[in-house]
Amino acid sequence: MSLIQHVTQQEGTDREEALVDLFLSPIDRLESREQTSERRLSLQSQYSNAGFLQAGKSVRRVISYDALHKPQEPVAGDIDGGITQYNVSTFKRAAQVFAVVLACWFGSGIVFGFAALKPILIKEGVYKDLCTQQELDEKVEVCYEQDLRLNFFFSLASTTANVSALVVGTMLDRYGPRVCYLVGSACLAAGSIIMSLAFQIDEFDGYTIGNFFLALGGTFVFLPSFQIANAFPKYGGTIVALVTGAFDASAAVFLFYRLGYESTDGAFKPHIFFLVYLIVPAAIVVAQLTFLPTENYKTAPQLEMKIQRAGENERDVHTSDEDLPDDEVWRRRKNRSARRRKRLSKLDELVGDEVARKKQEEKHEHHLEASGVWGALHNKTAIEQMLTPWFILLTLLTVMQMVRMNYFIASIREQYAYMLGSIDLATRVNEFFDWALPLGGVLSTPFLGMLLDNVSTPGVLLIIIVIATAIGIIGSVATLWAGYINVILFVFMRPLYYSAMSDYATKVFGFATFGRVYGTIICFSGLINLSQTGIDALTKRTFNGNPVPINAFLAGFTFIIGTALVVYVTVQVYRMRKKLDEEDAMTVTNTDVGSIMESLLEEDEPRDYGSIAPGRQSREYEQPGRQSREYV
Repeated sequence: MSLIQHVTQQEGTDREEALVDLFLSPIDRLESREQTSERRLSLQSQYSNAGFLQAGKSVRRVISYDALHKPQEPVAGDIDGGITQYNVSTFKRAAQVFAVVLACWFGSGIVFGFAALKPILIKEGVYKDLCTQQELDEKVEVCYEQDLRLNFFFSLASTTANVSALVVGTMLDRYGPRVCYLVGSACLAAGSIIMSLAFQIDEFDGYTIGNFFLALGGTFVFLPSFQIANAFPKYGGTIVALVTGAFDASAAVFLFYRLGYESTDGAFKPHIFFLVYLIVPAAIVVAQLTFLPTENYKTAPQLEMKIQRAGENERDVHTSDEDLPDDEVWRRRKNRSARRRKRLSKLDELVGDEVARKKQEEKHEHHLEASGVWGALHNKTAIEQMLTPWFILLTLLTVMQMVRMNYFIASIREQYAYMLGSIDLATRVNEFFDWALPLGGVLSTPFLGMLLDNVSTPGVLLIIIVIATAIGIIGSVATLWAGYINVILFVFMRPLYYSAMSDYATKVFGFATFGRVYGTIICFSGLINLSQTGIDALTKRTFNGNPVPINAFLAGFTFIIGTALVVYVTVQVYRMRKKLDEEDAMTVTNTDVGSIMESLLEEDEPRDYGSIAPGRQSREYEQPGRQSREYV
């Protein structure tokens, strides 16, 4: 699947100083701080008063998927862009969320339901012309070359979903969600038409290219869908979970088709299904051109800036008031105050009142600190980040996990047919997997959020390595019960890994370089995933169809890389926390010394130093003939 499908948050905070800089010499650390300050100097005066630059600690940012454009700082500070939520009715915004979730459910990741579609492709004789006469005479279920081409049919789609995220992300950041939805609908329609023609015309081999367009269209539909979470800022996390769950559920589209195919004894042909599927891109286009937002809703940082401005009494006073009579000035300022307070009330309804926002901020800060890695490489350049073990080990682990997962999805039926020695038993495992894959992703989503928020990053990585190793061991046991357990572990591990990796990337590398750093991981992993065809050939030719050696090798290599990553991150977290404790202790000591010096100086000062002489009064607010008036 695509790594981009489990990005855990769309906005957050970056630490101003990378934690790794704590270990620099004082001179080098000062130089690093100056370089960081220079990068945002031109924008600091514009946004610092709005709270986006929290002095000495963090910068508020919105995530960017653009892997080519140099990120502006801070990107969350544009108050003018986007639609203010209260200008759109609650019913319409709810309808928009519902429509986007449905679009993701039916269009974002259907290619990952390949395990359910593959038996139909085999029954329909797709690529059967590649079989040898001997294989046809032996009446094998699927022959060697045929199986390789079918698996390549899936691996290319998986690679497309990953690599295309770079292109789609760049288009989303530059042209907005409307263009992405329309292009995605066109790709889904093209893929459906090509697939339908391929099943009707024997001479036309359009299966692979058709699936390519389905994968591409899915990314175009899914990526902009996260932004609908801003329609209801207080429930943004829930909406992100719904969108992510809808993507996982989209793998069931081919499952439902397989059930229809089997219930009609094959009368519901694939070419008919793909023509019927054209309803999905058509519905997305209609929704986009009618009631879906034409531009993004304002982000939480933008709303925070509006709240701050709405709370400023000074905004009720205009310079033009000086030319008006006092009564007219009073009336106009009163009207401005009423409008300002009304806006503030609406904003409080959207994001919560001041107390609720404060609690949410404290909760978020607690989660960041609990991770232990937040800010490790923030505000470093993408190149500097990619040259560290933080990036290299994560990339290697991701490559191994993606190859393992897609190898399992593409060949689960053949693997258990060999291990269990029975096509019927392998079919039972395959059918259980077809149901468990979408359900596992949907049901695990809320638990993954709690896990990532409350368990440290080294702890999450350790859980991943334990489960990955268990999958490797249980996947080598040739029994039916082991097959079921392996499937359960797999469908939980899949969303856990991808969610944890995006969470790791935002906390370690930050939002400023997310598009470049995470995009590099996505692209590299996707390209390596094309090696699946070679792995399939190795399994069938060298090991005569036995998947255990390949699974054991991949599991062992994953364990080695994963253990190295866990150990490295754990050691770095220990060192960074120790250094932070030392700096905190030094700060407290300096504060105590400063307090003592101030007390000594106060004792030496004359008692009347700085006092106002008796009989003298401040005349700042007393002017003859004038009365001060407070406008509220």
